[in-house]
Amino acid sequence: METKLKFSTKFCYGIGSLGYSSMSQTLNSFIMFFATAVMGISGSLVGVAIAISSLWDGVSDPLVGYLSDNTKNKFFGKRLGFMFFGIFVIAFLNLLIWSMPASLPELGKFFYLLIGMLAIETANTCFGTPFAALAIDIAPDYNEQSKVQSFKTAFNIIGMILPSVLMYFFMSSISISIQQSYTQQGYIKIACINSALLIIFGLITIFSTLRHIHKHKVYSFEQPKEKFDFGTLMSGYFNVLKKKDFRAVILGYSFATIASAFLTSVGMHLFTYCYHFSSSQISMVLISLFGGAIASQPLWVYLSKRMDKKQALILSLSTIIFGIFLTVITFLFRDFIPNQTMFLIAIPCLICCGIGAGAMYSLPFAMYADCVTLEIFKTGQNNAGAYTGYFTFTYNLANSIALLIIGILLDVIKFDSTMPLQAMSVQNGLGIIVFFGVTIFLALAIMIFSKFSIKRSDVLKVQLMLDREKISSFSEKENIKSKPMTTVKSPSFGLASNKVKEK
Repeated sequence: METKLKFSTKFCYGIGSLGYSSMSQTLNSFIMFFATAVMGISGSLVGVAIAISSLWDGVSDPLVGYLSDNTKNKFFGKRLGFMFFGIFVIAFLNLLIWSMPASLPELGKFFYLLIGMLAIETANTCFGTPFAALAIDIAPDYNEQSKVQSFKTAFNIIGMILPSVLMYFFMSSISISIQQSYTQQGYIKIACINSALLIIFGLITIFSTLRHIHKHKVYSFEQPKEKFDFGTLMSGYFNVLKKKDFRAVILGYSFATIASAFLTSVGMHLFTYCYHFSSSQISMVLISLFGGAIASQPLWVYLSKRMDKKQALILSLSTIIFGIFLTVITFLFRDFIPNQTMFLIAIPCLICCGIGAGAMYSLPFAMYADCVTLEIFKTGQNNAGAYTGYFTFTYNLANSIALLIIGILLDVIKFDSTMPLQAMSVQNGLGIIVFFGVTIFLALAIMIFSKFSIKRSDVLKVQLMLDREKISSFSEKENIKSKPMTTVKSPSFGLASNKVKEK
């Protein structure tokens, strides 16, 4: 039975992550700096607002995943209706957040940010969780699923680097001494482009996948619709955490996410107030970071085949730590080296970090897909949406805690957004937050990932059995078509038997 997907299908699925990734990366990387340095909200209040919204995002992920697993729509199928609704709401809310009125009092800005972030994270879940689960629906074959994920990863990283490029064009002449209102206009222009890209590429993914689902019914499977029970849903989350390999990927990626939060959220402060880089220089630094991630993709694909995914991932995290060590050296000598020279020295250090980070955008998700594949084979049920939700719930919870801590730490070191030049104690504090935060949590991630035990041979063995099951089931279905009614096994993944009426 043919399960190979066309190049156009994989391309159109993957491109949906470009606009979504650009919007998310802009929000994740710049919102802390925008809210504190541009809008003048205290770090603690910003940390609380972002942490609460990120926590809600995590809670809503398994809920939306469950709902999409149990949705039956003749036009949109399981996932696409959620995604269609999500892209338009995200695009609108994205513009509202960056258009925060500067005239509001600090408490008013806090509630504006909190409500806006809660709303956009809800919409993000409606798109992001079904989008991730959709890959398993359209490509149940293990090898094709890996290829689909590679397209998604490529466009995802392009989307991550895009905000830095937009920052270079729309904010290249802006320094920390420029008026607040002019600075905000740059963020609003970037938000407009991100919202447009999200809608355009999101619709391409939705309608190209829609045609695919209707033309290739072999990839659809029926499951008994369960009555919703939030308690059962969350108990399933704890049951997943009891499984060693699920736990290793979920917690390992969560600690790596915390490390990333320290780097991206405080990195803008670090390069602005410690290295005294201009906006154009910061843009080039970020482009170097994500450019290294893009360029390293073939390297990590090759190494994951040579040494298995876990070993390649641990090597990648170690590479990031080495890049951070090099950056620490530049930080210590920043006052003794001219700005332009320091900029040229910092670029290779960030490229090194980016090369290591490249594996973080693909390998943990591939390892988690291996866990899900084995679990589907074991249980005979495809709950990919719920599994995806459990994964994102944990790392969003970790991210919310990290951002809350970061906001508090900015107040502890007495960061003052009204001061173009920060005291030396504040600059040193920013360096400590970034370098120690990233290194400690990456080391913890390495320790946890090392517990992962699934090997390539385990997955290939199961995949071979699944392929035989699908071929056998498909042949059985073809042989009984002439009968008025019978019971057949689902042609996808060897799932539990379902009653199918044949006319």
